Amino acid sequence: MSVPIFLQGKLLGIEDFVLAPACADEARGEALLAGRSHWVTLLSEVLPRALLAELGLARILLGSSGGGSFLLVLPPEAASSADEFLSRAAESIRQLSGGHLHLVWASTENLGDWTIVRKRLHEEMTRRQGRLKEKDREALFAPFVARTTEPEETEYFSHYLAQKLRDAQSVGWSPEEPAKVLIGEGKHSWGVGVSQDAIPLARHTALDDSGAEPASLRTLASRATGKPLWGVLRGDVDGFGTRMRRLGSIEEHVQLCVLFKQFFAGELEVVCSMAEFWRKVTTLYSGGDDFAVYGSWDALLLLAREIQRVFHRFAAQDLKDWPGPEAKTITMSLALAPQLDSPFAFVYEEAGRNLEAAKSTSKDCFHLFDRTIEWKSFLQASETKDTMVRMVEEFGCPPQLLSEMSGLYRDKPPSLAQAKGRFDRPWRYHRRLNRMMGPETEQGRGKEFQRLRAGLIADVIGRSPIQVKLRPAGRVAVEWARLEIES
Repeated sequence: MSVPIFLQGKLLGIEDFVLAPACADEARGEALLAGRSHWVTLLSEVLPRALLAELGLARILLGSSGGGSFLLVLPPEAASSADEFLSRAAESIRQLSGGHLHLVWASTENLGDWTIVRKRLHEEMTRRQGRLKEKDREALFAPFVARTTEPEETEYFSHYLAQKLRDAQSVGWSPEEPAKVLIGEGKHSWGVGVSQDAIPLARHTALDDSGAEPASLRTLASRATGKPLWGVLRGDVDGFGTRMRRLGSIEEHVQLCVLFKQFFAGELEVVCSMAEFWRKVTTLYSGGDDFAVYGSWDALLLLAREIQRVFHRFAAQDLKDWPGPEAKTITMSLALAPQLDSPFAFVYEEAGRNLEAAKSTSKDCFHLFDRTIEWKSFLQASETKDTMVRMVEEFGCPPQLLSEMSGLYRDKPPSLAQAKGRFDRPWRYHRRLNRMMGPETEQGRGKEFQRLRAGLIADVIGRSPIQVKLRPAGRVAVEWARLEIES
């Protein structure tokens, strides 16, 4: 009796490819980056389906797909044909990506427990990656500029995928161009949507005022409340890789991959379609355990809170039978553009760096405004921000109050006077904050103002009468309020 084989494929160099420069005069970097992100997302969905279709095998043999990797179950007699198919696809992918993206795969017999099978696949994948580096060392370590894509390939990503995919009902594949994902055509095609056999894809796009084209970064920034700014929000599940390595069966592996992929693709589409988001944010991609969106800075903050809330509920309901905390929390990072015309790839990369920094020090947290805080502190920062905005807009406190409060937080080492305790006593901070807010006897001020002021002081410096403890959530609230009231 023949033993079926597992075949696992993986795309290497995704981040380098997405951030690789294109032509020197690229006008809309977000379209190029979005097209590349969509291509990578769909490639790991389309390739395994195309392989099964070309070999005449049943769709049920597809174990998992998406997020830059896939897993198939094949009859042993199909092993050589699968290798030939993937070899052609790998070469085409390398050419289309300008040498940045590489497809590697490994296969092994279905013998022993899944933990043993997974270990053999991992070892074989590691060996193939090592041979790939030796074979393609010059291309991998060539100067960054020398590995850019050609203009016609840029057109495929920035126009064909970034724009046409928005309204596509299906995607296809043809053997003549094994690396390209086609829109509504091809020898084999699959629906895009929420049905059982369709490919799940988060592709919400905020449109311009005409409703015909994607909104530009400047347009998205102009739709923000307060200061016109745009940014990039990225999120990643904590401990997802550890959770996957601890699974005891192939059934659990497939179940978890499908569960997370459908959650991100489905929930991002639903949340981004809400009234407060649909004109302000655009989805870049959703993977097996991560996502990225960009848009107006204020909408991204609210979107992060909503995604975290939905994910927490998802983990509590669907992962309650899985022991341990792995893959049950999510960490996010928000990077704001320094200027309206800042390069999109620069802001996207900054969000990625901040996300990695946050995950290396903590988990279940949010990095924003150069601070990493827990989600419960972010909710506190939101409430404190509302208090600050009310005090400025309703009670006539000077807007300079927020700049003064921002100065309480030291971004630089303290001076000699500060080190000796000049401002380390709570009463000093109380007196300074009271002076910032102005007299409380002005018309329109009363008990409500006193209550808000007392609460704001406690939120910023704590309630201890002996020692000051400036709260990180207070700094986040100050920066948030400054952006909101600045026109």
